[in-house]
Amino acid sequence: MGMPRQPKRTCVGCRGEADRRDLLRLVRSPDGSIRVDASGSAPGRGAYVHRDRSCARVALARGALGRALRTDLGPEEAARLGRDMEGELQA
Repeated sequence: MGMPRQPKRTCVGCRGEADRRDLLRLVRSPDGSIRVDASGSAPGRGAYVHRDRSCARVALARGALGRALRTDLGPEEAARLGRDMEGELQA
């Protein structure tokens, strides 16, 4: 028997596809708050970004993250989310 297949997800920054476990998940929880989902299984609407600063910047700058989460990200909230993602990202 082979290895179990990992679900694929699309990065909202570069639109590239990768295994779900290789991406950073952000979630809009049922109460409307948006946060990094370190567990990858929090309830709510999710969006995925490569663990790469350039993908995170593009996702925030183009508004793709807000669209994927179906919410409006104001400048302050986008900046906070960018800071929250920083610890999870690679160069």
